[in-house]
Amino acid sequence: MQTLNFTKLRNAFFAVIGLCSLNMNAQEASPLEGRWNLTISQEGKELPSWLEISHSGRSTLIGRFVYAFGSARPISEIKVYDGKFGFSIPPQWEPGSEDMKFEGVLEDNLLNGTMTYTDGKSYDWSGIRAPKLDYDKDLKWGTPIALFNGKDTSGWHTEGESQWVVKEGILTSPKSGVNLISDATFADFRLQAEFRYPKGSNSGLYLRGRYEVQIADNVGLDPASVLFGGIYGFLTPNEMVAKEPGEWQTYDITLVGRRVTIVANGVTIISEQNIPGMTGGALDNNEAAPGPIFIQGDHGPVEFKSIVITPAEQ
Repeated sequence: MQTLNFTKLRNAFFAVIGLCSLNMNAQEASPLEGRWNLTISQEGKELPSWLEISHSGRSTLIGRFVYAFGSARPISEIKVYDGKFGFSIPPQWEPGSEDMKFEGVLEDNLLNGTMTYTDGKSYDWSGIRAPKLDYDKDLKWGTPIALFNGKDTSGWHTEGESQWVVKEGILTSPKSGVNLISDATFADFRLQAEFRYPKGSNSGLYLRGRYEVQIADNVGLDPASVLFGGIYGFLTPNEMVAKEPGEWQTYDITLVGRRVTIVANGVTIISEQNIPGMTGGALDNNEAAPGPIFIQGDHGPVEFKSIVITPAEQ
């Protein structure tokens, strides 16, 4: 009987693994791969959206997609055929029951295509590569600015009839309505906010008008990207620190480039994580430009006692 040589078997095994790794590394990346900022022309509006394409295994393309509202949702397979690519995803918050279907082409490093919505209507869309946002570890902070003056909504505006009021020094959205948007725009900054909400309510703070930090009554739940303290649909807090509804709570948020740190109620729940792209509800997809702070007002009631921002020195 021949004795099995364990050392030779082990060496042969790792040689095969090495060949497989070399073969996988030799696979050329598809020019479609990367992150794309999309604009969907729908019913007279230009809706900012987001698409990420990556490979899984040797040849399968997969991805993630963010529509004008809702969270990032997975794409199980992106198919390439006849110089085009396409994918479909089931509805999330959209009306109707049909899948959303996308078809597009890549020309001159730009994407163009059509989307068939959940109601069967088709719309054009275009996409550009998402910009790299540099992280400056040596930046210096400027002078703190009180975005809310405790008296009125000076320095803010809405797109539509406003339900926002100031009562006894508290900025209040007593019912679902429109979002409140700062007139001023910011690049890198540190934002400190003190807020509260009633039981079951839901709101959010949008950084540069593009990345939502979720505010919601989620006390006692396991952390998730779509719950309290998460970057909606993208970044999950390392623990749930939401207080009981009706209690005052705090966010201390630092955003430099794409890198975000969130301290909620005195606890660091997200530490220097990169935000991949726009979340649903973003005002625009011009990520390289400064953007406003805006408070989500189209969900439930929310109140703010203080909102202070410290921009980085230019």
